[in-house]
Amino acid sequence: MSQNFENMKRRYMQGWRTWQNESVLSHVHMPEGMGIRLYLKDYTRKQIAENTFFGCSDVAPIGFVPNDDPNVCFMRPGANAYDGSYTDVTLTWGKNRMRVQTALDGDDLILLAEPLKQPLRPSCLIISGVVLWDREGSVERKGECLYLNMPSGTTPVYMTAAHTGEKHTHCQAPCLTALLDKAIGISTGKKRTIAEIKTLIAQGRAKWEAHKARYGDWAEAYSAMQTVLSWNTVYAPDIDAPVTPVSRLWSHNFTGSYVLFCWDTYFAAMMLAFDNKELAYSNAITVTNSLTPAGFVPSMNGPDGYRSYDRSQPPVGSMACLWIYNRHKDKWFLRKVYDSLVSWNQWWMEHRLTKNGLLTWGSDPFETVNGFSMEKGVANTKRGATFESGLDNMPMYDGAVFDPETHRLLFDDVGLTGLYIHDCRCLAEIARILDENEKAEMLEKRAAEIEQRLEALWSEKDGLYLNRHTDTNAFGHSLSIVHFHALFSSLAKGERAERMIHEHLLNPEEFWGQYIIPVSSRNDPASKDNHYWRGRIWGPTNFLIYMALLEHGKTELCRELAIKSRDLLMKEWLELGHIHENYDAGDGTGCTLGSDRYYHWGALLSLIGLLENEKGNV
Repeated sequence: MSQNFENMKRRYMQGWRTWQNESVLSHVHMPEGMGIRLYLKDYTRKQIAENTFFGCSDVAPIGFVPNDDPNVCFMRPGANAYDGSYTDVTLTWGKNRMRVQTALDGDDLILLAEPLKQPLRPSCLIISGVVLWDREGSVERKGECLYLNMPSGTTPVYMTAAHTGEKHTHCQAPCLTALLDKAIGISTGKKRTIAEIKTLIAQGRAKWEAHKARYGDWAEAYSAMQTVLSWNTVYAPDIDAPVTPVSRLWSHNFTGSYVLFCWDTYFAAMMLAFDNKELAYSNAITVTNSLTPAGFVPSMNGPDGYRSYDRSQPPVGSMACLWIYNRHKDKWFLRKVYDSLVSWNQWWMEHRLTKNGLLTWGSDPFETVNGFSMEKGVANTKRGATFESGLDNMPMYDGAVFDPETHRLLFDDVGLTGLYIHDCRCLAEIARILDENEKAEMLEKRAAEIEQRLEALWSEKDGLYLNRHTDTNAFGHSLSIVHFHALFSSLAKGERAERMIHEHLLNPEEFWGQYIIPVSSRNDPASKDNHYWRGRIWGPTNFLIYMALLEHGKTELCRELAIKSRDLLMKEWLELGHIHENYDAGDGTGCTLGSDRYYHWGALLSLIGLLENEKGNV
């Protein structure tokens, strides 16, 4: 099975892609790890646009309104085909606006840079060679040609404009330079005319548009999901694998290379599995096998031993891996992740049970490894425990007490318990597929036992399963979308499910409305904060409610959820090219504090409808 994974990675990591996290204007050929990177020099202010990716810390985040400030630079992404056959991105910087499109001609990269807006003196386009990730190779310029000297051979890089020999470029590698006063074509392998390059670009674009059009009324929903995943896919050199972090900005701010958050990456793998098995497998396997010595999948992990050794995140791994298997049917994939999923499932039982036998969140003390701020600051604290929930500042945790002796919240958590029941059942199904029948029976028994314990949290008066503070035995009445994770329990079917759905989920004073579904109840005073997990709408919670409703055969409700989720995403996708981390539950906008503008799990709002579209339900 290890060889299956290695062979799969080798097949996928071939040719030109936007593999480098630091810049979406870099195109790198794999497996050599060499390529070109574009820069733009503005003569009117003598500054250079570089490190240009969506939301880089030293430029404005994606989607800001263009203005004449030379320090404001943002990228608006267009297409980015998984196979690299077409990409499209527009850079806006001060008085500059440049569109960059690429296509492939066999193993040759074709690039077209077009000025859409220019300052008084046209800016200079800089084409620099790059050798990345400690690869063998070199770059040299001879006359008007750049040469990428790779172990597999030398690849020439040509451009259609005359080389100006600009000396002040800030580039530390050989480069070609040209005035961007007209469209400039760049090609590898052989010299091509601007007309030939435009023809190849048009062919690449037509192929992409035809692919997108297959989804009919859901074409833009598909495009939003596919492009945010593809643009955020980068190469992780330490593990020699393609990975899909939540955004390039988060990777830049955390490690500079990549960072994988636990449940975020599982959701990314599910979206990728919609039509890219290789990237789905790579992400799911990478995050699952990032197990800490304690035996759990960490909340975050990256290069250089970067891990959250104190905490995990919501247990959605078995759900994701089973779903991916059911879509692509490669048993070796399940075998690759199975042992780690079993270890993680057992860890919850050993480290996160309350005195009532239900699940709660925690954060364990540990020896600091690298001294990252996220290592030192939150271990064995309430903040670390709420970080484990993935729900950070959710108001239902405001009054919860953290016990530093047990390293857990004194809190019977409905949401976590419901997800854990689902994890047990999904993992049991995986075990049966792999002929691990004894393990499957144990997991099914475990799920049934916890379902029985969960019944103690049912409130007949409220028509809902409620959280319970184990220090006082009092129920918590701050309602959250994760209360509906109790729908994953087989004992919540029938009348109880109907009450939960009709009295609460569909109640416009609590969770329903034009824009859905807020993570905290609309009538909770804390929802007025409208910040992060207080009152906002999140793609992953909508998706988990969708998965729970499927368990109850709620076809019409799934249809309505799919359409409303799609419409919420389209509001800013069509206008600004945004896929937000979270959205305002009042007006459906995303551009507010605490919402990354190009964060992949926002596209789960598309996946719901794309899956319903496959079934003919929308």
